Amino acid sequence: MPQIYFLCTGNACRSQMAEGFAKQLLNRTWRIESAGLETHGLNPLAVKIMAEKGIDISHQYSKLIEPTYLSHSDLVVTLCGDARDRCPMTPPTVKRIHWPLPDPASAVGDQEAVLTVFRQVRDQIEKRVAELADQLNR
Repeated sequence: MPQIYFLCTGNACRSQMAEGFAKQLLNRTWRIESAGLETHGLNPLAVKIMAEKGIDISHQYSKLIEPTYLSHSDLVVTLCGDARDRCPMTPPTVKRIHWPLPDPASAVGDQEAVLTVFRQVRDQIEKRVAELADQLNR
């Protein structure tokens, strides 16, 4: 079974959202996981804005990169520069792509301003995962 790994620094927002969209958009032949270089806990605002799209990620949790899963993945997607730069080495058979997305957890302002940033990042992730799914589901 082919597998994909979405990686970010803390596995709290971006990679969690990507995992949620991929589980919805990729066909069932794909194994889908996300992880981080560290564990920062699942961000409740990520859960909230994904629910707006009808995707429940509330049962997901922040995980560290698992070396065996990483080395056996068909595709690794990094969603921040830190994960791209610090991701452990992978065999040459593992395709790696990078989506440089801003960290919504670093947004400042009142609650609505922060939610706006979360939604913008979510929508970028949804678009990229949909494009990826179109390629992989062929």
